[in-house]
Amino acid sequence: MIQKLLIANRGEIACRIIRTARQMGIATVAVYSDADARALHVRSADEAVHIGPSPAAESYLVGEKIIAAAKETGAEAIHPGYGFLSENAEFAEAVQDAGLIWVGAPPSSIRAMGLKDAAKKLMREAGVPVTPGYDGDDQSAERLKQEADAIGYPVLIKAVAGGGGKGMRKVDAEGDFLSALESCRREAKASFGNNDVILEKWITSPRHIEVQVFGDSHGNVVHLFERDCSLQRRHQKVIEEAPAPGMDEATREDICAAAVRAAKAVDYEGAGTIEFIADASEGLRADRIFFMEMNTRLQVEHPVTEEITGVDLVEWQLRVAAGESIPKKQEELSIAGWAIEARLYAEDPAKGFLPSTGPLHHLDLGHEGRIETGVEEGDEISPHYDPMVAKLVAWGETRDDAIDQLIAMTDGVEIWPVRTNAAFLGNALGEDDFADALLDTGFIEEKGDALLADPQPDDAIRAAAADIALLAAGVTEQPMAGFRLNRAMRLSVALGQGGEFTTVDPAEAVLFESLPGFADDERVVVFADGQAHEFDLVARGGGALAASDGAILAPMPGKVIAVDVAEGDSVTAGQRLMVLEAMKMEHALTAPFDGTVTDLAAATGGQVQVEAVLCVVEPAEG
Repeated sequence: MIQKLLIANRGEIACRIIRTARQMGIATVAVYSDADARALHVRSADEAVHIGPSPAAESYLVGEKIIAAAKETGAEAIHPGYGFLSENAEFAEAVQDAGLIWVGAPPSSIRAMGLKDAAKKLMREAGVPVTPGYDGDDQSAERLKQEADAIGYPVLIKAVAGGGGKGMRKVDAEGDFLSALESCRREAKASFGNNDVILEKWITSPRHIEVQVFGDSHGNVVHLFERDCSLQRRHQKVIEEAPAPGMDEATREDICAAAVRAAKAVDYEGAGTIEFIADASEGLRADRIFFMEMNTRLQVEHPVTEEITGVDLVEWQLRVAAGESIPKKQEELSIAGWAIEARLYAEDPAKGFLPSTGPLHHLDLGHEGRIETGVEEGDEISPHYDPMVAKLVAWGETRDDAIDQLIAMTDGVEIWPVRTNAAFLGNALGEDDFADALLDTGFIEEKGDALLADPQPDDAIRAAAADIALLAAGVTEQPMAGFRLNRAMRLSVALGQGGEFTTVDPAEAVLFESLPGFADDERVVVFADGQAHEFDLVARGGGALAASDGAILAPMPGKVIAVDVAEGDSVTAGQRLMVLEAMKMEHALTAPFDGTVTDLAAATGGQVQVEAVLCVVEPAEG
């Protein structure tokens, strides 16, 4: 067995591999760029080697540096994870030539499946059904147009070396073909250095079905059943599940057998995935499921397969790479329950899913389900890499059970100030069509803005913000009588959003039993349904602890270091009245509404006690 393993990757997959290696008694070596010097995978490994600047092209994609790191630390093997160099045949060969064990597919298999046109030809020869289309050598625009016309529109143009949705265009009409071809080739050349394309018939009601396969050096190949990865955004998977809903046993047997034939056709070793496109317009049928491509590596979504089979695929990878046989025979593998995975990204759905980078001042992903992450509270989401925060995985006896558990996990996400797609994921999982398994790859696009969370906080969230602010100010109970004998006094908080301040009276029934969140001297943040709702607390930039009748109270014991108003002054909501210094921090107290200053009891330099009345703002008439 391997004694020391270098992981040529970062983030959650590096942490995932380290976890299994440690359980197997294998020492681990992490590699890191400048941006990842304090990353979780670096802190988790037994050793770590710096391999270059932050851009991946100067660090994680430089094979020579990674091999040198393995040599330097005495690592016997290299696990590439996924992405980066995981499907680079030249790197795999260089690893082997250096006398190291490559924990991945053989270079010959990577090459055989690396180009979509060659792979489709090979699959046809192996008796694997392929999508109707054209993958010939004649790449002239004239020939491609002729073939597209013959296939019939809509047609899909795909870069032969493509991936991740790049170099792909759907063409709905004959007149649009040539311009789409030119655009596709331009993108393919820039992304992959190869502008050759193939054509495929556009599938109606397409579902993305893939089969996990595993081979060893002794000629054995097994499958670990299928996954459904139909919920995608811009060809990127968002939610994956296993098994595929609506898959009957006969269809499962056919598609899984085809996947095993595909793997055997390239003498496959290690973990791989055969990806199929299904025409689900009449349900899942074997005669309407076609080979798309093979991923010659571990997949992002491998946890759902592990959850329903009870198998550790990384352990299998390490054992097979060391020369062992696959730990289980086909007849020993079976499906138990249902698993669903959601990819939690640092992105802002309300702003077109733009990546949201920066420090994770607050991060709590809960303790339910399976959480695969490469970050902890205090870490940072770097602009240099994929902005995935975590993979949230739920297992249940039934699909409905797994859905309910995963919705609870997304609802419970607490992250700030980085924005995430947690609420978006929860909304997608909660759609009736998802529950009814009415799925295809256009699901997210068709639902559109309906999946976006409402950014406006409701009354319960605003009340929770007021509660949190009061607790942070040291108020532990609600006073019912104030300094003015003719009026009852109740505490209230001025909360601001977008420059607008409103006064919130926490309801007595929910006071101090509110939603999770936190407050500091500038803001209150409330977490609800996967969203972080932020309210300002410091002058137009802040708020004040006040009584609903306008009494401004000291939030904690401290010293008055500035008084900005005098009795009789007119003030507006959010205007700073004075500044209190406490716990080595300055706290601005502001007007809860428009009005006039009366009963000014505070003076610069004066010491005050918690909840002392510092002044009163009489509300403006009208």
